[in-house]
Amino acid sequence: MIVLGRIIAPFGVQGWVKVHPFGDAPDAWCRMSQWWLAADPDATAWQPYALQEANPHGKGLVAKFVGIDGRDAAEAIDGRYVGAPREALPENAADEYYWADLVGLEVLNQDGVRLGKVASLLSSGAHEVLCVREGEHERLLPFVAQVVKSVDVRGGVIRVDWGAEW
Repeated sequence: MIVLGRIIAPFGVQGWVKVHPFGDAPDAWCRMSQWWLAADPDATAWQPYALQEANPHGKGLVAKFVGIDGRDAAEAIDGRYVGAPREALPENAADEYYWADLVGLEVLNQDGVRLGKVASLLSSGAHEVLCVREGEHERLLPFVAQVVKSVDVRGGVIRVDWGAEW
C-alpha cells in the first residue's frame, strides 16, 4: 500500500472528513473510485471505502465515503491513514513522486559523498522535507529545487546540493 495522507477531522455534519495529503497535488485522488483506510500506516489489513465524492479544500481535501453518513461515523474514522495499492494510483507527471518511491533511496551530494538514505518524509507546510539517515546521524533536507538536483527512482539515488558537514 502507498500511504497517501491521513484523515485529520470530521468536516460538517453529513459524514465528510478533512484529509491531510502527504505530498503535493492530491487532486488526482478525487477521481479514484475507492480509498483504503487503516489505523496504522504499516498495517497489513487496509479496509476499502467507496469514495462518494472528494474535493480540494485549502491545502488538503475533503472527502465523503459511501456509508459514512453523519458526524459520528466521520469521527469513527478520524485519524485513519489513507492509502491505495500502487496499481490503483494515477500515473505521476514528470518530476512528481509518491513519498513511498523516495523512501530508501540513497542520497548523494554533488561531490559524490553519501549522506545516507531517505528514512521518511515530513510535510512542513511550506514544502516536504527528506529525513536522511546515516547510522545515528539524521539530516533534514528541504525537498525543493534549490537542494534536490535530481531524483533517479529506478537507479535508487537522489542527488542534492548539500554539504557533508551539515
